[in-house]
Amino acid sequence: MTAFSIPARFADQVARTPEATAVSDAASGTALTYRELDQRANRLAHHLIGLGVGHEDRVAVLMERSAELVVTLLAILKAGGAYLPVHEADPADRQQSIVDRSRPALLLVDDAARAAGVPAGVPVVAVTDPAVAGQPGTDPGTRVHPGQLAYVIHTSGSTGQPKGVAVTQQDVVRLLTDPQWTAERHARVLLLAPYAFDVSAFEIWMPLLHGGQVVVAPPGRLEPPVLRELITRYDITGLHLTAGLFRVLAEEAPSTLTGVSEVLTGGDVIAPAAVRRVLDACPGLVIRALYGATEGTVFSAHHVLTSGSELGKVVPIGDAFTGITLHILDEDLAPAAAGAVGEIYLASEGVARGYLGEAGLTAARFVADPFGEPGTRMYRTGDLARRTAGGAVEFVGREDSQVKILGFLVDLAEVEAALAEHPGLAQVVVLAREREDGNKQLVGYVVPESGELDLAALRAHAKTKLPGYMTPEVFVRLDSLPLTANGKLDRDAMPEPDFDQVLASRGPETPLQQELCAMFSALLEVPEVGIDDSFFELGGQSLQAMRLCSRIGAAVGVGVSVNTLFDTPTVAELAAYIETKRAAYQTRAAS
Repeated sequence: MTAFSIPARFADQVARTPEATAVSDAASGTALTYRELDQRANRLAHHLIGLGVGHEDRVAVLMERSAELVVTLLAILKAGGAYLPVHEADPADRQQSIVDRSRPALLLVDDAARAAGVPAGVPVVAVTDPAVAGQPGTDPGTRVHPGQLAYVIHTSGSTGQPKGVAVTQQDVVRLLTDPQWTAERHARVLLLAPYAFDVSAFEIWMPLLHGGQVVVAPPGRLEPPVLRELITRYDITGLHLTAGLFRVLAEEAPSTLTGVSEVLTGGDVIAPAAVRRVLDACPGLVIRALYGATEGTVFSAHHVLTSGSELGKVVPIGDAFTGITLHILDEDLAPAAAGAVGEIYLASEGVARGYLGEAGLTAARFVADPFGEPGTRMYRTGDLARRTAGGAVEFVGREDSQVKILGFLVDLAEVEAALAEHPGLAQVVVLAREREDGNKQLVGYVVPESGELDLAALRAHAKTKLPGYMTPEVFVRLDSLPLTANGKLDRDAMPEPDFDQVLASRGPETPLQQELCAMFSALLEVPEVGIDDSFFELGGQSLQAMRLCSRIGAAVGVGVSVNTLFDTPTVAELAAYIETKRAAYQTRAAS
């Protein structure tokens, strides 16, 4: 192993701080020292090698967020393989598609995944297999080269199928050893992102390669009160929040981040007002606005914000990390003039190997670098930006069908391909529309083959094919799609969706129901809400759900989680749940 591989860097850290805590699992209470993490990963690595895993073999992982997940990812790298996350929250069809297209050597699962069902066509190995415990705890001695694959992360693809981005060991180590990072600010990092999201690579390996501690958040979504409790209990110094979640905390509970040294945020446009609210509540905090792409190894540029920073109308992309070149180029691949809009290209270090098994797509997006040495490449991001007269880089938008929803890059063509499988649907177009509150929402414009189309059934079909953030919550039925004079689809002529439209529903019958209806109405900007209306059918999304749960807890004194809201999404159901909890509190108090 070399110093530019993850296992080698981790081995150096184990030698320096063997008894320091490496991983803490907030759900189970498990804590592992560097020595214990190393030994457990070594045992699983020996087991994987015995099963035939070797140089750059892809090993799929389908697990809940846990300390065991960290052990598993480290073990795969120690065995010489590359980990390939399969998101546990994805529909079964998408999980199967990822396995079929990437052809992993094995699929590692925990007990929860095995109980829920796993993709077919690949050998399944339980990480809790008793045979693992009998393996030696010593390092397997596998030689891991810097240019070897570390992981394959799947993102939304324009072909209608997810595409796997192949990232090398040296690119990950380069990111984590950039001089811009301060180890003290990331001494205790919260693992909050889904492990199938590339930010998790930073959340896991940044602390582990610098003697810090990974604090594993419980599985599922976290509401602000839970996040605050974790920050306090584990004295979190650093964490990453998507721009959307950052905005929610800024509006609802900016003091949640009190005590944190540095917050990273990005994945979408960052609201300056949200930055100011957080900095006002937490004056000693450093906020690092980040720009990047999975194809550029997580982060490529950053802009540091503190209490003394001047905030304009936009938060700039900032400066490229060490070793990375950020070009803004015109259609002729010449540098765009100051103030002119061009496309962002990422070059030099950090550029991924390409898309797994997609030579044509790789050639189209990873192009020759005319400014670099012969044979070097740059990644065409599809992001549009301009460089101001002062030198700042400002994000403008996307040049293709990809949009950012809840911090995830979504290719609208993939959503359209999934919807098109629904019977009775002749044509479909999906667009991202911005609501008055600034949040983007996917809208599906659909043309039925004949007669009526059951939009509820279409939405249910979408949820079996797509992750939640890729599922349109609003559908607009059209007799035909609008066309331009030359016969092309006229996206600008698509009608604005009626976000305020609601179905007939009973009015509130109790003060609590009336209060909840008012909360639904205010948050979703719907004029009238009845007690049979579902929060999600009215267009509510995950981040709005977190806001609602926070407001309910503050207003009625009963904690409601996002998972509870998913189970009881109507006002009537939610009111009944709250009344039941209140009765239980009163019974305990009386006894």
